[in-house]
Amino acid sequence: MSISKITPSRVRRSPEASRENILIAAERLLVRTGPQSLRLADVAKEAGVANATVLHHFGTIDAVQAALMEKMIVELVSGLLAMDVPADPRKARAAAMQNLFDAFETKGAARLAAWLEMTGESKRLRTVRQAVQTVIRQKIGAAEADESRLEDAILISVILAIGVGLFGPTLGELLGKPKGRARAVALKVLEEGLDPFEPS
Repeated sequence: MSISKITPSRVRRSPEASRENILIAAERLLVRTGPQSLRLADVAKEAGVANATVLHHFGTIDAVQAALMEKMIVELVSGLLAMDVPADPRKARAAAMQNLFDAFETKGAARLAAWLEMTGESKRLRTVRQAVQTVIRQKIGAAEADESRLEDAILISVILAIGVGLFGPTLGELLGKPKGRARAVALKVLEEGLDPFEPS
């Protein structure tokens, strides 16, 4: 009597579901071990698919990384747009800043953004400007504000959030600061410095 080897059945997904599965697997790897672990074979293994499937949907691992960053941007914008905005502009801005800093600290987005910049792949991020304009128009209400000034405010906010996500905990520890100090200082700087950028 022979016992045949049982092989797991393959999951058939639509092209969109297959791409999403690969990006979710890449995000898990990113959070667990950083962007240097986003190698094609590792992403394929994490997603439970063949290397050829990743290549079919993305072409290169660089394209996977860029698509993952785009996905994170879309999720950040969706979160900002779904927020209940307090009537007080300062409280609304503080809540948006907390969401922004959370995105770059807790999901590895800051590390991925830096990795994409260092490898020259950040130029692939075509949705950034559209994302910023969507937030300005739908959440801030730029009809009565200078859109260019609001873009500048978002620019500096994102730069600080990425910096805190990348270096905040390590540098704070090296300087003997309490945990979370870099974030608290950055948010205080933004709170005090962004008033001139507020819609009048």
